[in-house]
Amino acid sequence: MEGKNTAMLAYIPFVGFLIAYFINAEDKNEFATWHIKNMFGIFLLFFSALVIQAQVHSLSGDLLWGLTFGFWIFSFIMAAKFKKTGIPYLSSRFQEWFQFLS
Repeated sequence: MEGKNTAMLAYIPFVGFLIAYFINAEDKNEFATWHIKNMFGIFLLFFSALVIQAQVHSLSGDLLWGLTFGFWIFSFIMAAKFKKTGIPYLSSRFQEWFQFLS
């Protein structure tokens, strides 16, 4: 169960993610690192949804925001259950793309 609290902390928007990242920088827990990378990807999806909503199409941005919100809730629950289960397809990509967070 080591790293569970840090992983759950990562899903608290903005500040929690940064705190979890710096806590994990010292301890380097694999489970926490997995969830930190996953939350970073979810954060980028949230940001993309806001940009799309403001600049492209309001309804499309709202739909992406709602979908991303569901991903965020699901991922938080998986961290609480101590599982490395995430968003189908995207979580595995997040692990590859965000190696700099390791």
